[in-house]
Amino acid sequence: MNSSKILSVVTFVYCLAAFLYLSAWIFKKTLPGKLATGAAIIAFLGNTAGILMRWAESYQMGIGHAPLSNMYESLVFFAWTLILIYFFIAYRYKNRNLDIFGGVCATPAAFLAMAYASLSPNVSDRIQPLIPALKSNWLIAHVVTCFFGYAGFAVACGISIMYLFKQRDPEGKHHLLSHLPEDDILDELTHQMIMFGFLFLSVGIITGAVWANSAWGTYWSWDPKETWSLITWFIYATFLHARLMRGWHGRRIAYLSVIGFMAVLFTYFGVNLLPGLHSYGQ
Repeated sequence: MNSSKILSVVTFVYCLAAFLYLSAWIFKKTLPGKLATGAAIIAFLGNTAGILMRWAESYQMGIGHAPLSNMYESLVFFAWTLILIYFFIAYRYKNRNLDIFGGVCATPAAFLAMAYASLSPNVSDRIQPLIPALKSNWLIAHVVTCFFGYAGFAVACGISIMYLFKQRDPEGKHHLLSHLPEDDILDELTHQMIMFGFLFLSVGIITGAVWANSAWGTYWSWDPKETWSLITWFIYATFLHARLMRGWHGRRIAYLSVIGFMAVLFTYFGVNLLPGLHSYGQ
């Protein structure tokens, strides 16, 4: 069994975990939540094994490189980072409600990323040689930091959406919203996740600039991917400024978090439709 088949199986295990987390949320039962956590752990381990196997397979083909060079590989890695961050939050806070609702956000997102990678006819799972510009030791540093940043922003967006839904029912009368974590926990966690994502995105932009200089002889060329990465960076810089200097919190911060993640999605997917130095991302 090769890495692509393992990762295809992992896709459906993530789907199972998402279904079980959703069941635990709707029916307020402990058993589905525990089963969901077990399924998420199995899927994460399979995701890890698939990434490592794909790395080894590239060396067996004589074109060895980290599996981070095309859309398929980036989606697989994005799902892995999402679940890793979710596990860290669950361990850090040890709040069962936050655990289940985090699972409702994280595992469906991981499933959708893996499903798009595995099932979309526009995404190839073939291991391909690196183009000359990608043959650099900066590949791992740049891609890993960017995708940890993206994953942090994705989790922050999910938490912000939970916060906004809860604000529609502040007294907790609705069945599905009654057991959401407290407002201050959701608000603070959104802030922490955006600080985490902002740090990694900043490092990703810096390593990308250094890499671009070594590959193309310029630190910045206003390529669409570079431009939208900078726009995304400014949106989250505005978020942090509003939070730390202006004292913003609550709905305004949650809306900024959602808008920021829309920019992340366009930076990740949308700019691949535009011609540029990063068009190999598709």
